[in-house]
Amino acid sequence: MISKNIPQVTLRTRVRDDSIEGPNPFRWQDVDTKDLFAGKRIAVFSLPGAFTPTCSNEQCPAFERLYDEFKAKGVDEVYCISVNDAFVMYQWGQSLGLEKVKLLPDGSGDFTRRMGMLIKKNHLGFGDRSWRYAMIVDDGVISAWFEEPGINDDGVDSDPYGETSPENILSWLSEEESARQAA
Repeated sequence: MISKNIPQVTLRTRVRDDSIEGPNPFRWQDVDTKDLFAGKRIAVFSLPGAFTPTCSNEQCPAFERLYDEFKAKGVDEVYCISVNDAFVMYQWGQSLGLEKVKLLPDGSGDFTRRMGMLIKKNHLGFGDRSWRYAMIVDDGVISAWFEEPGINDDGVDSDPYGETSPENILSWLSEEESARQAA
């Protein structure tokens, strides 16, 4: 079992504010990861970017579809974090019709860098991005870690997806539950 604290950073988010008139009724709201993860069990998955094929067609929709199974396993929330800004994350969530998974913008990559997962995708014109990983976080402490093999930023266009699938994480949660019941 892992027992490493998640990094404490401030994420710049946008939240709806009905007191703001016009076509863009949103305001900036800083969210501290310490507060975001405090007192909760969270499933987190990170991916290379909004609107990219595997992220949009498979990973994010699968977490949304299986959200209720995570809740049934004692997970309070499911967060997706990506090195994209709040505007991009909002539009991506809209385009995917997300209602349950919460999208967290890591626009400057501070959280991802401190997780040791910031890579360069310059060969694709993406700049700095996240390697695909997932984790279970209990009250700010990482209790399970899932990472795709072959982390690199040397121009190899590898984007594996399997270790960080929601099915794999749900399987781990089931095994953990069985072990707890047997103890």
